Amino acid sequence: MTEQTYHIPALLRPTVETLITDRSGIYVDVTMGGGGHTRAILDSLSAQGRLFGFDRDPDAIQNIPQDPRFTFVHSDFRFIRNFLRYHGIEKVDGILADLGVSFHHFDDAGRGFSFRSDSPLDMRMNRNASTTAADLINNVDEATLTNILRNYGDLKNASRFAKAIIEARSKQPITTTTQLCQAVSRVINPRQEKKELAQVFQALRIEVNDELGSLRQLLTSAPQILRKGGRLAILTYHSLEDRIVKNFFKSGNFDGIIEKDFFGKPNTPWKLVGKNPILPSEEEILANPRARSAKLRVAEFVGTQED
Repeated sequence: MTEQTYHIPALLRPTVETLITDRSGIYVDVTMGGGGHTRAILDSLSAQGRLFGFDRDPDAIQNIPQDPRFTFVHSDFRFIRNFLRYHGIEKVDGILADLGVSFHHFDDAGRGFSFRSDSPLDMRMNRNASTTAADLINNVDEATLTNILRNYGDLKNASRFAKAIIEARSKQPITTTTQLCQAVSRVINPRQEKKELAQVFQALRIEVNDELGSLRQLLTSAPQILRKGGRLAILTYHSLEDRIVKNFFKSGNFDGIIEKDFFGKPNTPWKLVGKNPILPSEEEILANPRARSAKLRVAEFVGTQED
């Protein structure tokens, strides 16, 4: 499977250019996917450099680059610290996370990530995981489903969507993407049909894969893994992810509250690389419309005053 068919990496050049500070260093691509960023990083490293690639989707295995400097880890990146220790690595020079879902997931009709095709309502990035999207929406209570749709899909009328799903499943289990679309059809604004369906599917996908939990765990682990001067580069695609990353880079915590020392000096372990996030150019968006929502934030680990 080629990179073109699996995924087109967003902001490829600026991502690699801001991530790599030592061509002979050790780096981690925690979302290998189609291998686009992975191969670009390898191209930027010297013969002494090393790269670890994480991915929990078995489909990514066929994209592993045949390079002695590369080591693949078939796992959720929330376990990055444990697996690096297993391979004898305590500190690295840079970590890249390209969040969200690859084109491959959206375009593979059998995975259930898209409302554009009829398929089993799965949405698991790791097919060995126990809970599918169908399991979720057929078993959670209305209040829980409302919170999922509101918090992860940013649906203002989340309660109406949840109620419609609950009513539909009371007649028969919802097991396909088409059935889910039909269940919520009566509460959708016809002028925003695609947007609202995308919000529903996004919310369920995030919950099924605990995407924000994995992101928080990665951010929490990063200061223990990065050398001082090492960099963490994260590509986000929606405001939920971006808010978490922005707050963490700003303050070292998820609330965005900057702690200060006795003299009132900020005590944050991160130094932003660039004041604002890097966005795709008009040319990139024309060539790859799916890159439109990408934001790249990069921060350098400087440690705290107690380090």
